[in-house]
Amino acid sequence: MRKSLLALVAAGLLTTATLTACDDGGDTDAAGGNAPATTNGGSEQVTGDGGIGVILPDTKSSQRWKSDDNRYLEAAFKKAGVKYSIVNAEGDKEEFKRLAETMLDKGFKVLVIVSLDSISGKAVIDNAHSRGVPVIDYDRLTLNGGADYYVSFDNEAVGQLQARELLNCLKEKKVNNAVVAELNGSPTDNNATLFKNGYDTVLSAKYDAAQLIKGPDQWVPDWDNDEGREMFSLMLKQYPNIGGVLAANDGLGNSAIEVLREKKLNGKVPVTGQDATTQGLQNILVGDQCMTVYKDVKQEADAAAELAINLFNGVKPGLTDKLKDPESGLYIPFRKLLPKAITIKNVKSVVDTGFVDVDTLCNAKFKEACKQAKVID
Repeated sequence: MRKSLLALVAAGLLTTATLTACDDGGDTDAAGGNAPATTNGGSEQVTGDGGIGVILPDTKSSQRWKSDDNRYLEAAFKKAGVKYSIVNAEGDKEEFKRLAETMLDKGFKVLVIVSLDSISGKAVIDNAHSRGVPVIDYDRLTLNGGADYYVSFDNEAVGQLQARELLNCLKEKKVNNAVVAELNGSPTDNNATLFKNGYDTVLSAKYDAAQLIKGPDQWVPDWDNDEGREMFSLMLKQYPNIGGVLAANDGLGNSAIEVLREKKLNGKVPVTGQDATTQGLQNILVGDQCMTVYKDVKQEADAAAELAINLFNGVKPGLTDKLKDPESGLYIPFRKLLPKAITIKNVKSVVDTGFVDVDTLCNAKFKEACKQAKVID
């Protein structure tokens, strides 16, 4: 299977890369004697009834789904004294639907979901709506899903920040007419499409002006970092003159960095990222990664929790922003949040928010780099 995929990828590289200037688990304790749970999947582990159900997508594509969102959502629900259950589908689309079915059977009044793809996401939304249960699309919009609300960052702005900082890094390294490789997220994740729309609007203008050269451009199924590493290895083999990498998140950025490191090109070829993960920030500290995008997960989780709690209490939220679903044409009430670009100059700003643990970030291996970046004294 892997060999077949790689063969397809190689073929795709030959046809899609145009070298011209014309292209573009957890704690079950709860407030008020309720019995919620944060689990790692398994329909039988959905606990409680009549509360707010949260289904996260996986624990592989990003650190946030493994630890960050859980704790912030849990804290908000506990503070409000509402019953809840937070589970993770572990990348399994059928399990995603089963988890939702279990929650609905147990009488949960609100669902907050991060869809794995539009088909399974829509199935969950349709199921919930058939029982009169509102659904909040969290972080990712379910295309043609018809969710009642959407809470996320301005994801095209995320891509624009990535492209602009990549251009800044190329300028600092005095690299002209660089071949830029694009390592996109999952083709089934609408956010990945929005990120790409954002960075392509910036990069396409440079391609058209013959200031950059469009290199290989590939989507990574399910945001799989291992697949991303193999894809980028093929990219670099076919285009050894790659001068910059627009990687859609820190995980894929690190996949590219690992390949570049093998060729002793790390630090020479700028690589972008997203999510401000500990690994991504450490890569920035040592000069292997150009930038990341900080999306304040606590802010996003708090916004989703507030919305869910209001719905649970029968209060209809008033949201002024709306996002058009490009497939259904429906306008979804949208709680829009703004991202922030992070470079070596402002890594400390992420630490100051408490988003990452400074001792973990600045461990013995990275202590000196943290001092140089003035993250620690």
